[in-house]
This record gives sequence, C-alpha cells and structure tokens, in this order.
Amino acid sequence: MNEQRTIELELLALRVREHIIGMATNGGCFIGASLSCADLLVYLYSETLNISPENLNDPSRDYLLLSKGHDVPALYGTFAELGFIEKERLANHLKTNDSIYWHPNRAVPGVEFHSGSLGHLLSVGIGIALDIKMKQGEGKVFVIVGDGELNEGTIWEGLLVASAYKLDNLVIIVDRNEFQANIRTEELIPLESIDKKFKAFGCWVKRINGHDFDQMEQTFSRLPFSTDQPSVVIADTVRGKGLPSIERRADRWFVNFTAEEVEMLLDELHGEKESILTSETLMVR
Repeated sequence: MNEQRTIELELLALRVREHIIGMATNGGCFIGASLSCADLLVYLYSETLNISPENLNDPSRDYLLLSKGHDVPALYGTFAELGFIEKERLANHLKTNDSIYWHPNRAVPGVEFHSGSLGHLLSVGIGIALDIKMKQGEGKVFVIVGDGELNEGTIWEGLLVASAYKLDNLVIIVDRNEFQANIRTEELIPLESIDKKFKAFGCWVKRINGHDFDQMEQTFSRLPFSTDQPSVVIADTVRGKGLPSIERRADRWFVNFTAEEVEMLLDELHGEKESILTSETLMVR
C-alpha cells in the first residue's frame, strides 16, 4: 500500500475514533473494544468489501456481520464517514427517536443482522455463505468475532459445519484484544493457541497486526486463503487503541464520560496522531 493511501486510512480511522469517543457520554458505550476494531472496519469497508450505500440490497454484494455487537460505535462511525448514514444521526445515540443503540439494529442502513448475544452471528454468516454457494454467487461473508466470544460453544459447532460444507467464501476475523469484559482472556479461560484451534476445525488461518493497514492489504487481498476451507484472520489489537490513558485497562470496558472528559480524550487522540494531521483534520467532525 502506498504511503498516501495509508495516511488516508489513518485519518479515516481517526475520525471514526472521534465518533466512538463522542458516543461515550450521555449513557456511554463499550469504548475499549470499539477502539480496538476501528482500523479493521475502516480497512474492510474502504478496501475489501463489495458493500456501499448504493448496493445494500444487491444480492451479489458481500456481507459483514458484527458478531461482537457491543463494538457497534466503531461500525456506526465507519458508516457515518462512508455515507451509509448521516453524521448528524450519531447524536441520536441512545435516544428513543432512533435506532442508534448499544448493539446493531437493522433499522440502521448497512447493518445486516441484529447482534448482542455473543456467539450467534457466525452461525448466521454460515447460513448466508451456504446460500451464496448454493446459488453459485460470488459474494463473501465476513464475520467479526471477539476473542472472549470464542468461549461460546456455538462458535465451534458452527465451524464444524463451515468446514464440512467447504465454505471458502466465509471469512472469520477475530478481534484479539486479549480482554473479555473486565478481565484478560488468559486469566479467565485461556485461548491460546488460537491458531491451532481454528486449524483443527478445518480453517486456513493467518495472524496479523490489526492496526497495520499494510498487513491487512497483504492478507485480505489474498482471499480465500485456501480453496474449500473457511478463512480465519486473527487480528492482534489493543483495547482502547488511540487513547494511551485507557489502553489495555480492564476498568475501561464500558464507560460513560462527562462532556469535559470527552473533550480531554479527543485532545489525547489528536496528540497521538499529530504527525499525520493537518490543521484542518485536527478539527472534531
């Protein structure tokens, strides 16, 4: 990926993080996990997915299912920046006059399926991928799961089906930020080696830095990784990425900041990206 495009994606991800922070008040949101997957969502919707505001009802489109639904502020922020919804609509977060809520809702353009209860959307994605195969379509189905979500038995039951039906149009992305709610995954129910677990269930696995756009390009441009096997991308990420004051903090799982704290965090966010920002992009959008 050339340097200019990398900078453009970094700036887009910065604006998405601004939106996430903006939704962390007046009722709050799950900020840590939303910040960890922001770069992944920005890259996928900008560079990989055959999804746009113009083809949301096209049966030949790709599908993205956010199984870890509590990260929806990152999805909403991406939608707002790419024209799926109006940016002004994000101000309706948690208000009764809209569907911008703590979890994805199909009343929001671009949301393919409701989620919230962890472990469910991989099975939904498998059903969509199988339907595409039966109809000889070319669309791909991307399912983003959390690492703590891998404790759900339905994940592994679903993988058995995906492998048995050779769903090479299915891409599972694990946001590996190493936290489950307010505890580290390895302190609760250890997950490693995740790579070997997925391989044992018939998947082709690659592991990347989930904040490195060059690694994302090298990985997602090669889909499917193997014919007749589901593809799995384990993306190592940092919970709270972009805000050093809350990065990797177990107590910054769900937050409800004051307006003054939000402004302080926006200043902190911009300081982290100072090297690539111009005076225009320093403005909160």
